[in-house]
Amino acid sequence: MSMKKRIVICLALFVYIAFGVGFSETSFAEDENTQAADLGLGFTYKVVKPENQRSSVGYFDLRMNSGQKQTAVIELANGSDEEITIGVSLNGAKTNGNGVIEYGPSAIEKDKSLKYDFIDIVTGPKEVVLPPKSMVPLNLEIAMPESSFDGYISGGIQLKQLTKDEKKDTEKTGITNEYAFLVGMLLSETDTVVEPNLELNKVYAGLANYRNAIFVNFSNIEAAYLEDMTVDVQIMKKGSEEVLYDTKKAGMRMAPNSLIDFPVEMNGDRMVPGDYKAHILVTADDKKWEWTKDFTITDEEADKFNDQDVSLTQERGIDWKLIAGIVGSVLAVVVIIFLLVRFVQKKKLQNQKKQKRMKKKATMKE
Repeated sequence: MSMKKRIVICLALFVYIAFGVGFSETSFAEDENTQAADLGLGFTYKVVKPENQRSSVGYFDLRMNSGQKQTAVIELANGSDEEITIGVSLNGAKTNGNGVIEYGPSAIEKDKSLKYDFIDIVTGPKEVVLPPKSMVPLNLEIAMPESSFDGYISGGIQLKQLTKDEKKDTEKTGITNEYAFLVGMLLSETDTVVEPNLELNKVYAGLANYRNAIFVNFSNIEAAYLEDMTVDVQIMKKGSEEVLYDTKKAGMRMAPNSLIDFPVEMNGDRMVPGDYKAHILVTADDKKWEWTKDFTITDEEADKFNDQDVSLTQERGIDWKLIAGIVGSVLAVVVIIFLLVRFVQKKKLQNQKKQKRMKKKATMKE
């Protein structure tokens, strides 16, 4: 494959992943053929829609009953002449700091409101081996909770082709290659409308992209998607109304029963210890949540994050204190060496003079 073709494939794959996997109740990929498109990964896949599929979209949208068990199937096809291995990862839907819902592997914490985790409801193999020119079904076992619920259990199935080396690396480190397909899955039992609801958890200092920031952590505590969310945050000193830092972002979304760490960057400023307050306003259509929260930045936190802020490190440039210390140490060593040399030379000169006097005395005696 030529370099030009590889670049085109990578760009196409990037666009697919960036814009095709941010699915939710209202924005999953609608074209069933999209998920079967071959982007040069060596395999394709097809969602096999069961009778309890609620819509004609290209992901699983299943109406289930309490305690029901069912096998969902994704057909994996290998059109190449070589055997390939597909890595399978099941993940609950989470919300990242940009207000984008993630359905792949993520380090984002689970929210305490999450009662039924997708990865406890849906299980499947970690790998599927595809012989050359073959189709192998990926069977996903669904076991619904015994108790009934309203709203959604949501998650995603990530499919990655593994090379032999990557398969070995995966067994050791859990790391695979960077290319993947994502298939969404929504599980519901009723048509009861569940309204999203937010709760503020905390406001705290930290680093966003290795730069000083204040984080607002809040949760969507209901089993419903929150769409078209706008977050507006102002940071002020406690007891003052002067806004030190502010951020407003629109078009955000939250997954059911998920939390978000929303960052307010400090624009390259040093973090200063003290007592602060945050005013937070979140809106979505006719819904509105508003909080004012006090928080503290400790001396230890300020020192820690200032030392780790890359923009401050760049601004500091040459550490003149360190340079001065080094130069001072070098000068001290030079002075000590100079004094030692002078001392040795002086002693040597004294010895030479002493020897001359002794020789002179000896000559006079003769």
